[in-house]
Amino acid sequence: MLRIADTRTGRSVEIPSAHRHLLRICVHLPVIDTEIGAVHLRSPLVGDVLARTAELHGLESQTVLITPELPDEQAQALDRAMSDLGIHPPATVGGHDRTATLVTAADVHLLAHGAPGQDGVGGVWIDVGQVGPAPRAGGVPGRDHRLAPDLLDAFVPAGTDPLAVRLLLLGHAHSTPVTVTSAALDEARRTLGRWRQQVADWAQEPSRPIPADVLQQAHAALADDLGVPAVLDMLVGVATRADVPAGAKFETFAFLDRVLGLDLARKVGHQHQATP
Repeated sequence: MLRIADTRTGRSVEIPSAHRHLLRICVHLPVIDTEIGAVHLRSPLVGDVLARTAELHGLESQTVLITPELPDEQAQALDRAMSDLGIHPPATVGGHDRTATLVTAADVHLLAHGAPGQDGVGGVWIDVGQVGPAPRAGGVPGRDHRLAPDLLDAFVPAGTDPLAVRLLLLGHAHSTPVTVTSAALDEARRTLGRWRQQVADWAQEPSRPIPADVLQQAHAALADDLGVPAVLDMLVGVATRADVPAGAKFETFAFLDRVLGLDLARKVGHQHQATP
């Protein structure tokens, strides 16, 4: 069972309703004449995490991305940026005037900051918090962050794994505004590198089952309004628990990466053997 807080009512609502096994998600991007800010990436990211969580709970999901009419270059840039952040492509992409039936049928609507709601449309509505780069004084390049051919360049220093941005954003509740600073990116990059190396090391040990308490806590956190920050905190603890065997740590991180989408097993099998 998944429960999401409805922004309109403030109430926690079970999704999908009526004991169905298909969760329909609709991500709404604002209609803007020429500029599309980075907040457009966070809403599809939250939708991606919601779809992954549903699948972890045995549900099928369908995601619809409602976009403004975009020139080909901008549409391709948006596709690339979503791919860089590990966001699964939505099943359907359409303009606001072409997808009325899909919008009406959605169980959950994710609204990017500034996207208008639609009166008379049911389902749970979630306002996704704004995200943007820090001012120049914060250390992040102060470039214009319009949707250029390489959108993530407006946030991410050269050579930074875009999945570090995903980790940074996942560390905040989906309704909380996020400012992407160089310090926050550095911390996310270090954490991602450390976890990938640990997962690679743990993978060399015999497999062990995920501890029951860890599995229960993870499912409970994700089912409660997508509590991904709590899951990340839990992984920090699991990594240092002496009572959890290395093989169980590997299985835990690999299992939860199905939701996190951080490619935590990237280094598995690529360790350099010491020369005798």
